[in-house]
Amino acid sequence: MSQELVCLQDISPLFGAIGGDLVGSVYEGRSKQIKRKDFPLLSYGCRLTDDSILTMATADCIVKGGYTESDFAFKYVEWAKEYPHRGYGHRFKDWVYNNQCHSSYNSFGNGSAMRVSAVGFVSGSIDDAEQGAFESASCTHSHSEGIKGAQAISVAVYMANAGFDKSEIKKTIEDRFKYNLTDKLNDIRISYRFDSSCQGSVPQAIISFLESESYEDAIRNAISLGGDSDTLAAMAGGIALAYYKTMPQKLHDEIWLELGPMPNIRRIKMLMFLSTILIKFNVDLRERIFNNILKSIEEKDIVNGTVV
Repeated sequence: MSQELVCLQDISPLFGAIGGDLVGSVYEGRSKQIKRKDFPLLSYGCRLTDDSILTMATADCIVKGGYTESDFAFKYVEWAKEYPHRGYGHRFKDWVYNNQCHSSYNSFGNGSAMRVSAVGFVSGSIDDAEQGAFESASCTHSHSEGIKGAQAISVAVYMANAGFDKSEIKKTIEDRFKYNLTDKLNDIRISYRFDSSCQGSVPQAIISFLESESYEDAIRNAISLGGDSDTLAAMAGGIALAYYKTMPQKLHDEIWLELGPMPNIRRIKMLMFLSTILIKFNVDLRERIFNNILKSIEEKDIVNGTVV
């Protein structure tokens, strides 16, 4: 395990899901899956996929003051078009390019859950986390399982960030969403296969967090199941960063290296800076802070998440 750590207070909360996506991306696909934890944290071919792009889109919507189904839909379309060829699902791509009214396609896939971590970070209560996840999911994943998966991850992130212990998180998720979180990873790993549905991946991602000892351990757990590796790790990673509040320095640095060449990097850096505010202030202060920053931000440069 990597030893040098960087603290959550110094990085964007989005890096939890993004880091899991980056590490897991090289193991996505049935021919690339692994069933062990002793793999290189960063391998040749790692890249940021749709999990990362849509996680940033969710946060962009929130920091710009949007929190309705239509607000999220607008941002998902905008970001997917600006950053194409990132492994988006066929139905999602059709929704982006061919569905003029952008009505939901009733999916129960784990796309709703992979992108939701920012909602959990900004929420002030479990009910807030559920409602925000409902809004972010419904524009594409209006099936009850698609909504439930997003809500479960959002609530887990909220509770982890708010200081609840793992037993409280486990009980709440089981009681509210009826997921079975009693299975052990060693047992799941034996027969688990690629499953991109919420019901077939969200519980496993949460268990990967529950059995972990650190952020890195959580994403290793998720990838070692041999399933939808990048998305499992993105979901587990979002919760794990909220809980442990640290991540490996070398992964943090690699995320910035991957973000650097992307189009409109200034926008991304601004988003990362603004998203750090999501976890530092209460809801009442947040809107005023954002408004003041957004009024002046166009006149300033942002380097690695810091306004200079």
